Amino acid sequence: MKRSVLVVDDDRAILEVLEMRLAAMGFDVTAVSAPRHALEVAGDRRFDLALLDLRMEPMDGVELMEALHARQQRLPVLIMTAHGTIENAVEAVQRGAFDYLTKPFARDELQTKIGRALATRRWARDRERLLTVGQALASSGVMERVLDAVALATVEATEAERCVVFQLEHARLVPMASAGSPPASWAALEAAARTAMDKGVPIAVPPGDGAAEAGTIVAAPLVVQRGPAGALVIETPGRVEPNEDDLELLALFSSQAAIAVRNTHELERLRGGALAALGRMATQVAHEVKNPLAGLRLYARHLEQRLQNAQDAEGAELAEKVAATVDHLASVVAEITAFGRPPELRRAPTRVHALLEECLDLARARVDAASIEIVRAFDAACPEAPLDARQLRKAFLNLILNGLEALGGAGRLTVSTAYAAEAGAITVEIEDTGAGMGEETLSRAFDPFFTTKPEGTGLGMSIARSVVDLHGGALTVQSRVGAGTRVQVRLPVLR
Repeated sequence: MKRSVLVVDDDRAILEVLEMRLAAMGFDVTAVSAPRHALEVAGDRRFDLALLDLRMEPMDGVELMEALHARQQRLPVLIMTAHGTIENAVEAVQRGAFDYLTKPFARDELQTKIGRALATRRWARDRERLLTVGQALASSGVMERVLDAVALATVEATEAERCVVFQLEHARLVPMASAGSPPASWAALEAAARTAMDKGVPIAVPPGDGAAEAGTIVAAPLVVQRGPAGALVIETPGRVEPNEDDLELLALFSSQAAIAVRNTHELERLRGGALAALGRMATQVAHEVKNPLAGLRLYARHLEQRLQNAQDAEGAELAEKVAATVDHLASVVAEITAFGRPPELRRAPTRVHALLEECLDLARARVDAASIEIVRAFDAACPEAPLDARQLRKAFLNLILNGLEALGGAGRLTVSTAYAAEAGAITVEIEDTGAGMGEETLSRAFDPFFTTKPEGTGLGMSIARSVVDLHGGALTVQSRVGAGTRVQVRLPVLR
């Protein structure tokens, strides 16, 4: 695939000479004499290099370069100048040009500087993409966060309009991460993903007839061990045709995304074994503690009654505090027991909105929410679904309590639902405007017994995720310090 070069010079004789020389060097050349026309052309397609005359009217080469960089940030520019204006050309380099060429052109100088500009551009892209991918793979191992980072890095490195990472789940392609602008057609991206998976190599799908403004879709399969587990898909800006670098770049990112998926699956398998062992140990410990706690609670209540009968108010108050502390320990033991023994689901037709309302009422009874605004955004299309209301009540209550407590007594908690009939899923989002979490805290959000609260077991998020997992769903958390936290629960609807 030829490299594309934009040449702009108001001297038509020089323009013709450059067009012939560059074409002979194997480039796809677009030669224009007016800066305004050059901007129109640059709005319709992407270039690998631009050669701009310094002295032009009504826009000089530096102004044109800055306008082009606003459209294509990494476009290398060579400024063409006469000997008498070399100082101006040096200033142009300081303002963002790669280098300058003096007229009349020496063939070796022209070829050498063009080669250096293209090589430097590619080296910068390679360095940047390897850095971003390395940072993504060195993150916490949470698959959603790794794939988000890969999608964002892909958009930035390829200058695509959008990127979506699809993963194969139960024979269906599910979008797991995305970056850039929302796609006009999810179906087109998914179809490209399936084609790439079927062929096992990156593929490009040009825009269809009558879709001049649409971009080309490029998809690369995510191959994990036994076969494709999804695909990495980008869509270029309108009228932009991807080149060999873009295909190579997408293949690299798809391989790294596949590594992330494989590593995360392995990490989850190891973590699952460790959690199972921890659960068995926790259950045994809880069993040993449960009976003595029941006896201690009985003794504390009995002592409290005796002191009340003896009209010892101070002693009765102390006994009441002992009994309350024992009750708290009993609730902790109950949580540990629940963590150690994952429940079996008992599905029944469940109205998700009614369940959420119940959890909101229970949470407000436990947290002072007088100064907290609670917003409901329920999708009326949500159907009854075969879910275990008892188990989901625990999960949603934990998530809502976390959100209310993060607000510190003031702020907004939004609970919303959305039903996607084509995907067969209900999505519940719980979002707060609290302080948010840093990277380290977020990476450990689902770790058993990890908590930032002065009280609590640190099992709430682990239990919530296990309940959602048992339903065949997914629980994800997004948070940023100072910007609050959003928890998303996706539940498949079994019809």
